[in-house]
Amino acid sequence: MRKIIASTYATLDGFIDNPHEWSLQYSNEQAQHYAYTLTLGADALLLGRVTYEGMAQAWPTMGGNPYADHVNAMTKYVVASESVDTTKWNPTVVVPGADLVTQITKLKDQDGGNILVWGNGRLTDALAEAGLLDEYRIWICPVIKGDGQRLFRPDSVTTLNLTDSTTFDTGTVVLTYSPVAER
Repeated sequence: MRKIIASTYATLDGFIDNPHEWSLQYSNEQAQHYAYTLTLGADALLLGRVTYEGMAQAWPTMGGNPYADHVNAMTKYVVASESVDTTKWNPTVVVPGADLVTQITKLKDQDGGNILVWGNGRLTDALAEAGLLDEYRIWICPVIKGDGQRLFRPDSVTTLNLTDSTTFDTGTVVLTYSPVAER
């Protein structure tokens, strides 16, 4: 069975919006190798509509390196309750929001690599609530932002086990957590 891994960048004070403004300065060879290895282990991206639309503006023009080429070749599954322009970043499959649990359960049961979720929002909450999310990989950057979009919402209540941690020379720490199965 494939694993669904949510990977997101966060500030030390727990904000995730506009990571391009504060996380890039902490990217080094170690972090890039970690991200590349994580991405190579996946053959699908699972994104919410807003994240997909933002990524679809930038990623199709990237390429010429193994990381971007792999990301662009992966099938993107975008969960949406309204129409989405999928012509800019192929291959893309739309998963209707109402069919999220059914469709993603089928996808997870298929043979293949891991499924990456970029970002942490309503989609990851819904996956966690349905018992479909296997890991959170939270990249904590040594930045205090003060305000913005929180890493978790008030309804994101669950218990987690720390299963791994990786520290880079830049001070960024990747914390890997797995949801604790309810008993």
